[in-house]
Amino acid sequence: MLVTTSTHLEGYKVTQQLGVIRGIIVRSRSVVGNVAGAFQTLFGGNITIYTELCETARQDAYNLMVQHAQQTGANAIINMRYDANEIMGGVTEVLAYGTAVVVEKI
Repeated sequence: MLVTTSTHLEGYKVTQQLGVIRGIIVRSRSVVGNVAGAFQTLFGGNITIYTELCETARQDAYNLMVQHAQQTGANAIINMRYDANEIMGGVTEVLAYGTAVVVEKI
């Protein structure tokens, strides 16, 4: 699956647009994760426990988006984006979305 944040793929021609596709994941921090994160904030710098949580959530949303695109018959996704919203304290939604397309090499 070709994926780009651009509106086109260099060297490919869009032959069919299949519509908006998305992958959504909702994650919460565990009590243990919050304690570890709070401890890491005492020393400053990168809070690795939260970095890992965010990276996992984005990857999971991305994978779901690709699955959705495959279900539509797409072989590429253009104009891919991420969005994140806090649903409630400690619960975050991560959305990966884009336009599913069929492309052929020029």
